[in-house]
Amino acid sequence: MISQIIKSSLEQSVRSVFMKLELAYPNDIALLIEQPANAEHGDYSSSIALQLAKLLRKSPMAIAELVKTELQLQGSITGLVQRIEVAAPGFINLYIHWQEWARQPLTLPQSSGQKVVIEHTSINPNKAAHVGHLRNACIGDALVRILKRTGYNVEVHNYVDDLGNQLADTVVGLFNVPLEGEHVRFGDYCWDIYAQVNKEYTLNPEMTHKRTDILHALEKGSGNEAWLGKLVAERIVREHVEEMKSFGIHYDLLVWESSIVREGFWSAASQLLAQTAFFVQEHEGKLAGCWVLKQKGGDSEGESDEYTLDKVLVRSNGILTYTAKDIAYHLWKFGLLEKDFSYTEFTSELWTTGLTGQRLPYGQADMVINVIDYRQEYPQAMVKQALQVLGYNNQAEKLHHVSYGVVSLSPASAAELGINTADGKSSYAMSGRQGIGVKVSDLILLMEEAIELARSDKNGIPSRIIATAAIRYYLLRFNLGTEIIFDFKQATEISGNTGVYLMYTYARASSVLSKATLPVTTDISRLEFPAELEKAEAALLRHLSTWQDTLYTASKELTPNSLCNYAHTLATLFNNFYAVCPILKGEEATIQFRLWLTCKCQVTLGDVLEVLGLPTPSRM
Repeated sequence: MISQIIKSSLEQSVRSVFMKLELAYPNDIALLIEQPANAEHGDYSSSIALQLAKLLRKSPMAIAELVKTELQLQGSITGLVQRIEVAAPGFINLYIHWQEWARQPLTLPQSSGQKVVIEHTSINPNKAAHVGHLRNACIGDALVRILKRTGYNVEVHNYVDDLGNQLADTVVGLFNVPLEGEHVRFGDYCWDIYAQVNKEYTLNPEMTHKRTDILHALEKGSGNEAWLGKLVAERIVREHVEEMKSFGIHYDLLVWESSIVREGFWSAASQLLAQTAFFVQEHEGKLAGCWVLKQKGGDSEGESDEYTLDKVLVRSNGILTYTAKDIAYHLWKFGLLEKDFSYTEFTSELWTTGLTGQRLPYGQADMVINVIDYRQEYPQAMVKQALQVLGYNNQAEKLHHVSYGVVSLSPASAAELGINTADGKSSYAMSGRQGIGVKVSDLILLMEEAIELARSDKNGIPSRIIATAAIRYYLLRFNLGTEIIFDFKQATEISGNTGVYLMYTYARASSVLSKATLPVTTDISRLEFPAELEKAEAALLRHLSTWQDTLYTASKELTPNSLCNYAHTLATLFNNFYAVCPILKGEEATIQFRLWLTCKCQVTLGDVLEVLGLPTPSRM
């Protein structure tokens, strides 16, 4: 990676300056380089001289000159950096020799091959999936692709809460709420059943005892109610898995909450926790009879009920909370429980936990990543705390919660779904209990229709494939912490910062290369770079040079949206280059260079699209 080469050389040069000044090199220097927005200020730049002025008691300009001299003496960047300039008030600006850069076999840093378990999607198995669930799945799958691309051994889990309130409510509805109507899929039918049973709870509060009865039956695992719950959950999970497959999203393992309970995982975990001073049974107050994980070094007085409930692991009635089962699950993920599941095939290449089956090498992770929305931040923190109180501090550090903002509805979309928007709010929450939300299947159809109407050439890839890719990109391009205010019109746009625009750009580059009468030169030593690059050429080269840095940073910071930003900028720069620099006309040397640059762009954009999970069409 070019930035790592430059950063390493810069650090070595700064160390040499300290050595020649007979000073100790401080360990807390934050040595940063950046790519200036204005290419006149260098392809890369550092302000290290400004940082060191007070420490070295010299002017930043003088320090910058000392560092520049050391950089020029180094062989590690000889040829790669064409020239180095010092600019007021003390910047060190480096200009890349692009033909030399093109010769370099720049690669990502070697990965240790660590095993990473990524858990994502994890939709309650009680109804059809909506667009909020899909955001989770798209983020999770993008992280899977990023980490695989950067050398990690990745295992993908989809956790199925088949003992929770939501499934219990759907089962209550199937037993007690008559429902007529046209439904294509069972999940759509259960969508309406779930909404209807919650209306019944409001009208007849005494009916909620049926939920408690079903919850006990589901946990017990036998009888009519439990078997119906199993059938409902399995049928809906199959629909979820199939639906996600259309977005290129796949899993290695389905982990059922019932397996965690019935295989005794919580029993083993609770025995470990009982050996600490933090897992106690309350004997008075509102939590009397509950087993609670105490705050480490804290006092729970004054905390909100929501957070207090999250710390309860076993309720007074003996029912386990989600957090308790999650703690047991994570001890297993890290290989810290002397227990394992049995595994059977759910579909081709997808396995599921169960009471019978074979033993397989799942779990035993070096690092765990959970993609769960920001509302689950506290329960995730409690899982981390459980690892810490058990003395598993290294594993706690390797447990990462990738938090993201939920998807809500714009006023226009909310009104279209029948929500009263007279209060003038800027967004409206989706509610499964009220049956309000945008189903994934409906969104695909809407996008497919919009694309079919807009495209003039229908001989390229199918509109449905374009539609799923466009939706996927729409859900990935926002910063993770951003709440997506879903709007039907905005979501179905095909111009601007969209997946359609990126795929169109890739197809355009492919078309240019297919029309070329000269072969694309792969031997850089035989390629003639212009003595002076056009601005569009230079801008494109500068951005191409940062791809590996961007990918590597995304793998460390777990930010798939940063790849969307990179891809959109790359597509914009290529289309500008295409518009102002004739690629197939002019002198032979110019054509060959521009064909090489087009090929470089196509390959890089193809790599980005693949990591983002989008197709690379040669024709749209």
